[in-house]
Amino acid sequence: MKFKAFLTDNGVNLLEKRFLPALDKMGKVCHLFLTREKAYFLHNLLSGEGIQCVAQFHKETLFDDYRISSQNEDCIAFAIDISLLQRAVRSGVTMPFLTFETKGYKSAVIQDVPISKPLSRAQGLELQTALDMAQDIPPTLVQVPDLNQLQNFVHRMKHVGDLLKVSIYKYGDLHLQISTTLITLGAEFRKLLVIGEKAVAPSEDRNLSAQTRSERAISRGDAQSVQVSVKHFSKSLQCHLAKPDCAFFGIAPQGACLTVIFQFFIPGTR
Repeated sequence: MKFKAFLTDNGVNLLEKRFLPALDKMGKVCHLFLTREKAYFLHNLLSGEGIQCVAQFHKETLFDDYRISSQNEDCIAFAIDISLLQRAVRSGVTMPFLTFETKGYKSAVIQDVPISKPLSRAQGLELQTALDMAQDIPPTLVQVPDLNQLQNFVHRMKHVGDLLKVSIYKYGDLHLQISTTLITLGAEFRKLLVIGEKAVAPSEDRNLSAQTRSERAISRGDAQSVQVSVKHFSKSLQCHLAKPDCAFFGIAPQGACLTVIFQFFIPGTR
């Protein structure tokens, strides 16, 4: 197997200032999965527990002169230490080099970033299957307009309890609630942008409490709810370090998991 590519200035800037700091908040090690057209940074996809993270790039976004070949349909995957990769990319920004004047020769600094042994065909297929499952889009997505406000609220919630109930409505409401034997704390975001399956909020629900509206909407099939770890939810919001243009929340069928999608626009295309 062979892989060779040159990081563009834009690729260095995206990784060094936005995406690698966010991925580093997820965990120390991730898988780098390279295909003919895309590069993926994957965190915890082979585990059934905890937060999973997928960062997907078209090859032109990061690289120039991109060449890859392998017996596994030209796919290569390996584990890599994010902090070491971040250090190598960061050093590339300032272009450090040593020049030896002796006999007219010049020498540049080359950094090697340790990686794991490339995944076998079977391991690569397992990673691809997990990636396909992780990219399933929930039937209803709501756009969250203010991640900072949401982060501040979740930060306060961390001191109340460990589990957070997230409810998403087809008519654009997002309801967060944490409960203990002593206290119930909640927040509601209403009339958000909806992508996918939609519904019209019944007028008779307008003056009901958030808790009652949630129960009625779920019974009608107009909403879904899922319980997640407050710690994991807070960690997922660290992806704001990558400076997304917008964020969407959705719940997988049967409440399998909460999906958070961060969207990035190519400058000048909006």
